[in-house]
Amino acid sequence: MNLPNDPVMLLSVVNTKLRDQYASLSALCDDYKADRAVLEAKLQSIDYIYDKKTNQFI
Repeated sequence: MNLPNDPVMLLSVVNTKLRDQYASLSALCDDYKADRAVLEAKLQSIDYIYDKKTNQFI
């Protein structure tokens, strides 16, 4: 499965997966072979940043 390109859809999918399946963003990126910097930049473009403490983009 690929991650969505649309930042809003990406936010929804990533936060759901972080909540339900992954202990960290790094683990999710490893599993999906996703470039963490690119993923974070896409979500930063809609004003969301990764919060390690909550393991979510906020």
